[in-house]
Amino acid sequence: MTDVIGQSLAAVRLEVADEVETMALGRRVSKFIKPGLVVTLQGDLGAGKTTLSRGILQGLGHIGNVKSPTYTLVESYELELGSVYHFDLYRMVDAEELEYMGFADYLSDAALCLIEWPERGEGFLPLADVSISIDQSGQGRCVTLRAQSMAGLDLVQQLESSGGSFAV
Repeated sequence: MTDVIGQSLAAVRLEVADEVETMALGRRVSKFIKPGLVVTLQGDLGAGKTTLSRGILQGLGHIGNVKSPTYTLVESYELELGSVYHFDLYRMVDAEELEYMGFADYLSDAALCLIEWPERGEGFLPLADVSISIDQSGQGRCVTLRAQSMAGLDLVQQLESSGGSFAV
């Protein structure tokens, strides 16, 4: 179901039961990713932000380990799509740190930026094309993808129309 939520253009909500389904959702989302997107991921500690990012990266063709950039702030990947930058801002003390680390250099039309804990970079981050929130829902998780740009709207609409399950 797509609906208007707050500032978003559209949103789709999906239920995932476990880590396997979260990875599968990430791989499914990756089919509709275009270079230049900024995707933010929000949720409590352990909600599945890195797992979803791992699924996206693997769906984009990354083979090998995808580690959380909690201590490094950013992990970069060179894939067929182009450069992909996976940020984890959890340990950031001040949003100005993004300026010092050259965050603006990571934002290019050839790059995909996956940003966990975007609220820690408020004021320095651009508006996300797609904002993903992951919330506890019974035994599983509710994943909401909100389009905040026309490129994000395209992704959300394609994801919604793709239907299907999260089978691996």
